[in-house]
Amino acid sequence: SWQQVGLMLVTSFNCGWILSFSNLIMWPLGWTWGIICLLLVGLYTAYANWLLAAFQFIGDRRFIRYRDLMGFTYGKSMYHLTWAFQFFTLLLGNMGFILLGGKALKAINSEFSDSPLRLQYYIMMTGAAYFFYSFFIPTMSAMKNWLAPSAVVTLTYIIFLLIVLVKDGRSNSNRDFNISGSEASKVFNAFGAISAIIVSNTSGLLPELQSTLRKPAVKNMRKALYLQYTMGAVLYYGVTVMGYWAYGSAVSAYLPENLSGPKWINVLINLIVFLQSIVSQHMFLAPILEALDTKFLEIDKLMHSGQNLKRLFLIRACFFTGNTFVAAAFPFMGDFVNFLGSFSLVPLTFMFPSMVFIKVKGKTARIEKKAWHWFNIVFSFLLTIATTISAVRLIVHNIQKYHFFADA
Repeated sequence: SWQQVGLMLVTSFNCGWILSFSNLIMWPLGWTWGIICLLLVGLYTAYANWLLAAFQFIGDRRFIRYRDLMGFTYGKSMYHLTWAFQFFTLLLGNMGFILLGGKALKAINSEFSDSPLRLQYYIMMTGAAYFFYSFFIPTMSAMKNWLAPSAVVTLTYIIFLLIVLVKDGRSNSNRDFNISGSEASKVFNAFGAISAIIVSNTSGLLPELQSTLRKPAVKNMRKALYLQYTMGAVLYYGVTVMGYWAYGSAVSAYLPENLSGPKWINVLINLIVFLQSIVSQHMFLAPILEALDTKFLEIDKLMHSGQNLKRLFLIRACFFTGNTFVAAAFPFMGDFVNFLGSFSLVPLTFMFPSMVFIKVKGKTARIEKKAWHWFNIVFSFLLTIATTISAVRLIVHNIQKYHFFADA
């Protein structure tokens, strides 16, 4: 139902990723441009997804995957490019989730010990937890019984987090909201912030999510989007703004590191973030696992047959071993978010829906509509270049600043 998909969107976009957004979005932009960009990029993203939802059917043909839609309208090359962008987005996003879970576990240990284990140990624990969940809950449709508990714990940790942020903000009289750095670095950081806002609002998976809805799928998908961009956005934008208000330019890339306590709230928030991330990461990863299952499982047998269970185990073991290794070697959370939003999510979100509109409705659309969609295509192309340069610059900076397998 649209309520289930809407709930999945709300909980997934309010996962632990939001704990980095105060630092990645508000710190580089400041109050004025931060609020303006949050609203404008959020509205632009909502519109792009609303537009894309209209193209589940073209004529009598139904599209359940984004790459199928782009391949139908623009040929085989665009099919492969779309899948490459999606694969890259979801792969990088999963590495970020593994890093997030590791940071949450380390933060819990830090509450009880002055010398916690290295971050890499917690990253390995997180990768193992994600592996077991993906093995026992192999598909997106199998997640339906987990949505309500996930929504409850999501709301719980956000409420506790906001309470602590208000308390800390009131007691912190030395907040500094100045944007530091050279003019060039401010510009690059601003584009990085825009990338992070895009990540906070979209996944590049709308056709795949829409395929799970009953008819009328277009109307129901848009209802789910309304739920995400109202109730969901209030929560993740609220945490983003309140984190910056409470700590100013001293806000951490992992917000719980700033929290004053009490200890039990810090532990509870980090524990819920870890548990909730297990469910959220699976929603974003499901299309990759589905593609791997289609290729390597024996389709003529049940998924839980003996042979398929062995293959299912090996597929997920290999996948999470590789992702966990990369996350442990490259533990810089902001890099995952910015590069994710720049290189692949910008075209998936803004450029491709307008390209489909031009191809499908270009001959009959009014000239001002065609001009608008051509503007979207050109603008998103330029935005992709600018934000990708910014993200690569950040990665180079962090490689120079840190070393591989750093205890960041």
